[in-house]
Amino acid sequence: GAWPGGVAGMRLPEGVRQRVAAVHGGSALPERLRHYDGWAACYEQDVATLEYRAPHLAAASLAVAFPAPVAGARLLDVACGTGLVARELHRHGFRCLHGVDGSAGMLERARSTGLYRELWRCVLGQEPLPVPAEHYDAVTVVGALGEGQVPSTAVPELLRVTKPGGFLCLTTRNNPSNLRYKAELEAVLARLERQGAWQKVLAQEVDNWERATSEEESTQGTGYISGVVYIYQKCPVPTLEEG
Repeated sequence: GAWPGGVAGMRLPEGVRQRVAAVHGGSALPERLRHYDGWAACYEQDVATLEYRAPHLAAASLAVAFPAPVAGARLLDVACGTGLVARELHRHGFRCLHGVDGSAGMLERARSTGLYRELWRCVLGQEPLPVPAEHYDAVTVVGALGEGQVPSTAVPELLRVTKPGGFLCLTTRNNPSNLRYKAELEAVLARLERQGAWQKVLAQEVDNWERATSEEESTQGTGYISGVVYIYQKCPVPTLEEG
């Protein structure tokens, strides 16, 4: 068939497929976090094999939306993993980066990059972010909004820590097993927009998001799955005129 898995050179290594399946799977959260701890050592090698473009795409989109200058902007990278998003943001001039992740193993890797000023362990969806309200100029959640990962119910918590006028950059995947989650997420995003909590800046669908790990997940036999980058701006709170 058209699925590149039939071509020996294109086949994803079995280990990569298994590691991706383990963190997206139906296992309980503590077990998934252990998978992430174990994955930390070869994570960057695996995502390179997957041609995973989300960190690059998200950082580029945020950099376009964000008003200059960016160097002094305070940014929270949620589900920061090993620091792939920080590396991309750094290339775009962001320097004041904080990160949170549920996996201690991933945080250790993130710490070793030297790109973050602060890092905390936090399991979003189970506990609030360990930061004050209206603290960040931008908040990113790249790659973690998906089935069995960060629940869509955690989105208001992301808004809480964003300054009025600040930006939120979120991504999710369009592969078949994530479509129910994506629909839930988009319902939350739309409800917050109707309530006047934020305004949509961008919702960009991207075809070759990353390589699919199975034929069922692939978009029309391309061997890739598609994804989407969303950028929202938190609505400014009207200030009383100084008199």
